[in-house]
Amino acid sequence: MSADTRKEFQEKLDASRQQRKSERFRPVFHFTAPWGWSNDPNGLCFWHGKWHLFYQHFYPEDTQPRWGHTVSTDLIHWEDLPTAISPGPETGSWSGATWVEADRVIAMYHGFESGNMVAVSSDENLLDWEKISGKTVVPNPLPIWLFTKGTETFNGKPLPEGALNVVYDPCIWKKGEYYYSISGGARRLPGVWKRHRQAFLFRSRDLKDWEYMHEFIEGDHFCYPGDDCGCPYFCPIGDKHILIHFTHRGSAHYMLGNYDTDRDKFHVIDSGDFGFGNNFSGGIFAPTAFPDGKGGVILMLTLGCGHSDNGVGTCQVFSLPRRLTISGEQLFMEPVETVETLRMESKSLDVFTVPANTETVLDECPGNVAEIDLEVDFASGKAEMFEVNILRSPDSQEVTAIRFHHFGGCRVNDSVPDGMDNFGKANVESIISIDSSYSSILPDTLSRMPENAPFFIPADENLNMKIFIDRSIVEVFVNGRQCAAIRVYPGREDSTGISFSARGGSATVKKCIFHKMENIWDK
Repeated sequence: MSADTRKEFQEKLDASRQQRKSERFRPVFHFTAPWGWSNDPNGLCFWHGKWHLFYQHFYPEDTQPRWGHTVSTDLIHWEDLPTAISPGPETGSWSGATWVEADRVIAMYHGFESGNMVAVSSDENLLDWEKISGKTVVPNPLPIWLFTKGTETFNGKPLPEGALNVVYDPCIWKKGEYYYSISGGARRLPGVWKRHRQAFLFRSRDLKDWEYMHEFIEGDHFCYPGDDCGCPYFCPIGDKHILIHFTHRGSAHYMLGNYDTDRDKFHVIDSGDFGFGNNFSGGIFAPTAFPDGKGGVILMLTLGCGHSDNGVGTCQVFSLPRRLTISGEQLFMEPVETVETLRMESKSLDVFTVPANTETVLDECPGNVAEIDLEVDFASGKAEMFEVNILRSPDSQEVTAIRFHHFGGCRVNDSVPDGMDNFGKANVESIISIDSSYSSILPDTLSRMPENAPFFIPADENLNMKIFIDRSIVEVFVNGRQCAAIRVYPGREDSTGISFSARGGSATVKKCIFHKMENIWDK
């Protein structure tokens, strides 16, 4: 792209961003594409002091996706940049990941119906990319999405019997003199029609010629029939490794385990979810990630549209960046600390008690662009369930219910955090739930089951919630251990209120702070 073309394109981006920022359901402190339709986030990386985020971007006048591009110094405030990678020779530039070296960034991504591509960039802003060899480096041995029960080969090596014999959504890293890549995929189990997630491992010395090695994942007893391994990202986390991925069957997942560098195998020891329902009615789907340089991992996810017209301002958007860490084998997650820079005005309430089995409606109105910071003592009053109703109309015709069910999940007989009883209630998961059943009166809002996310909380630990409301997004972080997120579309202008209730006993709200949040696109 020439300098003049880039300038013209940048002006178009800026104009569209300003024109659309006031749309009713368009988030104001979550990243959204400046125009057109966006899909998977891709290639998150840190380069020359800035975070670069790429994403599948579909322009209104062109249905072929390319890598849109945005940059940030804090993962919160974003600046639009011109398109990074455009189709050619591939018909569409789809999902992939990046690997950062001292003098360049390497992007490996899927070229639709062609195979996996590699492109490199060395300039400070990652504006100019050169495609290695000018063609696919790992071509598809069979047409995409084709399942087969036969054995196919790549570079003379057989792919696994029953594999989904295509490559897509690659991840890339380097070990020693080789670059490694896993490609999203699945295989059929013997005698079973449904697929089973698997990542296929390739390696190369020069990024041009890739050798197929073997299936990468072993010891995976956690997946559901029908899962695949789309949008994979593999990297260290603490003293383990994590494989973050998406399944087209449902939502985004992760696997924790150990990387056997001698055998080039990933042995799974635990697994979990980032989304807890389907991905097409306002739920979580595709991820992108990158190490934070401190032993943790930064994760961003897509939230799908929960509105049937996929209209302007309501298409796919991205979650707040999450920082993932582990202790032992337990995954922890928090919003990145820089989210606090969005706080503009704050109001703190005094400590108050929520009586059992009644609704306490607050006069305060957090609105539909806010953070709510809560600490609740539910144990002293013996409450079994605590509920926060947000985006509430005065008559409760519209309401989004966030419910904490203490010990309301499944009993687990192993992997119990230290100090927990294997036989009592402390061996039962708690649940954080977002119920959008009554969030909207609009006829074209899609119906969705409640988002129910399990996690462990010690019996003597207060409930701590950070609730982020951004027009059509609700994200709830709880006790640093879990996050649930969905899209909602309140139809009434007065659906901005809040109430609390407790069931089975009372609860004490020890901290309640409302923060008004900045519109990051105000210029």
